[in-house]
Amino acid sequence: MINERMQKEINEQINAELWSGYLYLSMSSWFTQNNLPGFANWMYVQYQEEFTHAMKMYRYIHERGGVVTLKPIAAVDTDWKNGVAIFEQTLNHERKVTGLINALMDTAHEIRDYATINFLNWYIDEQVEEEANAEELLHKLQMIGNDQAALYNLDNELSTRVFVDATLPAAE
Repeated sequence: MINERMQKEINEQINAELWSGYLYLSMSSWFTQNNLPGFANWMYVQYQEEFTHAMKMYRYIHERGGVVTLKPIAAVDTDWKNGVAIFEQTLNHERKVTGLINALMDTAHEIRDYATINFLNWYIDEQVEEEANAEELLHKLQMIGNDQAALYNLDNELSTRVFVDATLPAAE
């Protein structure tokens, strides 16, 4: 049975993951409206990833005999100045999520919940990747500046990203 405090905090994180998904879906919409379908695709894949992160936590709580409590998802931003502003917010947001995951890990250590420590290790690794990806794209956009041809090429590159549900166990 999952510890009540741990259950409460993971439920809060489920909400944060769903909110993240909404944020990235909103960013995808902005890119679509601004004729950058590759960037829109990249953000849409981010949206899908965040929802799977929430569902992994959802399943974990149930596996541990707990109760999932879903709460309303707060509104997200819908307008930005440009792509650089979006990726600045993305990087800052991923850093915030890393802090939230680290706080969950702190609680798991404090209450000596070794199963949850093991479970959260996946998220720790995932956040390293999330921050690195956001930072890389932010730097690329900053380098591009007003170079429309470079922006076009990066947009084409980002259109190739596909969603893979990394939360599911690998097929044997």
